[in-house]
Amino acid sequence: MNDNLYRLIPSVDKLLSYSLTQNELNVLPKKWLSEQIGFFLDSYREKITQENITATELEFSSLCAKLSIFLLKKNSPQLKQVINATGVVLHTNMGRALLAKEAQIAVASICSNYSNLEFNLETGMRGSRYDHVEELLCSITGAEAAIVVNNNAAAVLLILDSFAKAKEVIVSRGQLVEIGGSFRIPDIMEKSGARLKEIGTTNRTHLKDYQNAITDDTVALLRVHTSNFRIIGFTHEEPLEALVALAKEKNIMLIEDLGSGSLDGFETLTLLHEPTVQKSIQAGVDIVSFSGDKVLGGPQAGVIVGKKEYIDTLKKNPLTRALRIDKLTLVALEATLRLYRDKDLAREKIPTLAMLYISKEDLAKKAQELFSLINNKNQTLTITLKDGFSKVGGGAFPEQNLATTLIIISSSKENAQNLKTKLRENTMPIIARIEDDFLCLDVRTIAKEDFNLILLALEKL
Repeated sequence: MNDNLYRLIPSVDKLLSYSLTQNELNVLPKKWLSEQIGFFLDSYREKITQENITATELEFSSLCAKLSIFLLKKNSPQLKQVINATGVVLHTNMGRALLAKEAQIAVASICSNYSNLEFNLETGMRGSRYDHVEELLCSITGAEAAIVVNNNAAAVLLILDSFAKAKEVIVSRGQLVEIGGSFRIPDIMEKSGARLKEIGTTNRTHLKDYQNAITDDTVALLRVHTSNFRIIGFTHEEPLEALVALAKEKNIMLIEDLGSGSLDGFETLTLLHEPTVQKSIQAGVDIVSFSGDKVLGGPQAGVIVGKKEYIDTLKKNPLTRALRIDKLTLVALEATLRLYRDKDLAREKIPTLAMLYISKEDLAKKAQELFSLINNKNQTLTITLKDGFSKVGGGAFPEQNLATTLIIISSSKENAQNLKTKLRENTMPIIARIEDDFLCLDVRTIAKEDFNLILLALEKL
């Protein structure tokens, strides 16, 4: 029986000839088509071996239809746009912060033209790429100097490599965080050559713990903002001002890893206080590092601001070149930072801030608009509205919720998990979430321009 099925498999050349007659396939490289058709036919031979196929499935017309889908999928970009319907604003798995229109335009311009990346237009000599954002960062944060690398883990690594190699750095046990992807503060410290000295307990660390731990080998106190988790209850953490005073008294550095990198205090939102970079600099911290693509709302970057003498040392470290950002990241960050010169403008133009600041009433109107659009066109799904909650995500504001309006979708023929899978496998992938066995779309993270795409996807269901 298997031998007969094997005989039904057409040759690579026959399927290649078919492919070259199809408008969407004949523009693809012939060698690549031939190679992929070989892989395609191997998968059918495997099915025959496993006795998991019928003769009908091996008919030429059936194979041709499946081959077209296979080849188009193989030729489509692996990194592609998706619609985030989860309500998680800074979804790490979906690229975190969206760039403001101003940043998008700046990136498009720089990537298609030559630029003055490291060319000083005033002197006609070589310049520094950091000059394009350093003045902006100093103006916004109040720091003396600044430098930018490719992410915040790199920023912490560069700082410790520059100042703490083979020396002690004191950290509270409650701040030895894992920052995602199994990358941990102790691991980064070990890689830099710094010697970690843990003090206090998980939930309580006092000033005396810092004082008692300082030795002649101590070069710095490291304060890490626990942006991706919270310890509540019987806790104590020394205020920043006390650590600043202690570091000055002992003539050692105070380094702060602020992680999520807030330049906006979010005072008007129903969220717990998020420390800002400005307040840390004002308090007298020597060096502050933070992410560019979390609540700052820009591209992935590790921003370091602080006292000029320390930033100058970082710039001279050979590791800086290995960790430096490229021109596209740089111009996107510059465009984003320009918006921060006006707080209201930043909240309006930077997508991350706009999604956090949108009111509950505006979210309800947005949800009603999408609900009406899909409910009027779909007779097979049950669609309702419900109050719910969104998340900030990206390791920021853990365990805190933002009120939203959810679109709840159910079907008598499909369970919620199947509906979720089918939306994820749509031509334009739509990533939803499940609550109480219902499929949920959270409009906080859905652009109005994507409403029709969601409508088309739901019609296919």
